[in-house]
Amino acid sequence: MKPPVSAFYLLLLIFTLGFLLAFIQIGILTIAFDKLGLSPHSALLLLVTSLFGSLINLPLFTIKAEPPPPGLSPSPWQGLLRQPLREFRGKTIIAVNVGGCIIPVAFTLYLLQYHDLPALKLILAIIIVSAVCYHFSRPIPGLGIGMPIFIAPLAAAFTALILSPEHSAPLAYISGTLGVLIGADILRLKNIRAMGVPVASFGGAGTFDGIFLTGIIAALLA
Repeated sequence: MKPPVSAFYLLLLIFTLGFLLAFIQIGILTIAFDKLGLSPHSALLLLVTSLFGSLINLPLFTIKAEPPPPGLSPSPWQGLLRQPLREFRGKTIIAVNVGGCIIPVAFTLYLLQYHDLPALKLILAIIIVSAVCYHFSRPIPGLGIGMPIFIAPLAAAFTALILSPEHSAPLAYISGTLGVLIGADILRLKNIRAMGVPVASFGGAGTFDGIFLTGIIAALLA
């Protein structure tokens, strides 16, 4: 039986954590998350739990799917963190990723509770970022949904600055996180049957990178 996470990805995870810790020490990530009302320790906790949570997919249900094209061999560098692919057996498990969905959505609810964001601007920002993410996301056979990782953070930051400069940081994080989940995951459900992937996870695979970086870049730019 193969281990759930290869040594390569474990080393990559450790390196990424060390890199993020160094950024916090010099204050870059601290500035970003300070705009969201987090202390350095809370910011580090959020980042670490998101990274480790990205390795966990909670199954919801299973659907029948078509096999991937023959000879397909996805690159291991197509994303920030990538788990080894399972063998495709004609079915796709629809799951939810802990680090790319549950934790960001929970933090989004926290921000909604502690920031008085105008409802109309909030809905409009989510719609705009969702539309951008849907437009730029693409189904990748044998892998899942892929999207350039800087699209969501930049779209969320600029949208928040235009709609609500006084609440730009929390609005950027919320619209960026929910925009990726809605535009690149939920609205792409119709494409899953033709991708030939063993697991399709909300907030996982190609969209985790966008969600993870949204919290850092969007808040920093906003």
